[in-house]
Amino acid sequence: MNPLAPADEWSNDRGCGVQYLSQQAVNRLLGPAGIEFPAEMGVPERLEHVQAMHKQGDPRTAKIYQTIGVYFGYALAHYANYYDIGTVLVMGRVTTGQGGEIILQVANEVLAKDFPNLSIDIRLPDEASRRVGQAAAAASLPQV
Repeated sequence: MNPLAPADEWSNDRGCGVQYLSQQAVNRLLGPAGIEFPAEMGVPERLEHVQAMHKQGDPRTAKIYQTIGVYFGYALAHYANYYDIGTVLVMGRVTTGQGGEIILQVANEVLAKDFPNLSIDIRLPDEASRRVGQAAAAASLPQV
């Protein structure tokens, strides 16, 4: 909805979920959270460092996960305009560790407060399944 939203690197569409709900979002939120990494460090490595910092109790990292949780709650409400959503299985490397719990908690808070008419069950699978989200999703697709 924002014409200045970041463009997806493959489709060039603006405002895609990948830019707000993945390691790209973590990378974009580093500056506002007051976290700096060397420019040559890749996005996956930055995510790993943020996860390690969070595990060590760095309070700046919780702000990143909280923001992604807000994005996720509003994204689900928007998606519900187009899809009949009952249950959402949350996966991906950005949900690894306690960060995934924060994202889920905040998304549920957003839905309860701002979209009380929606009944969306958000589920976070076990740790191993979270890390291979795209592969699990692809494997579950029906043959066409």
